[in-house]
Amino acid sequence: MRAFKTYFTREYLEAGGTETAGAKTRVSKQERAVWQPRFWEHTIDHAKDYERHFDYIHYNPVKHGLARDSVEWPWSSVHRSLRKRWYPEGWGRIEPDSIGEIQMAGE
Repeated sequence: MRAFKTYFTREYLEAGGTETAGAKTRVSKQERAVWQPRFWEHTIDHAKDYERHFDYIHYNPVKHGLARDSVEWPWSSVHRSLRKRWYPEGWGRIEPDSIGEIQMAGE
């Protein structure tokens, strides 16, 4: 991921991309202000972990007030998951318990 982020950042900035205002900690660490500050990498190590992260991604628009129901977010892959019956009908109207099981960086 580090190599990818380094390459992408260089190419993005050379193509005219912009950075957000850098915090003092970023400057001291010689980090560029292109990436989301709390971005973190995580290796999915088993099927249950994969499912929890899918739930997190699919419920995120609801959690952040962008939709009342996960299916209201038109760009979500939750629609495909529902068509394939990977989720029961009505999934995503309330926050799934599995989301609370994900340990976020810094929490």
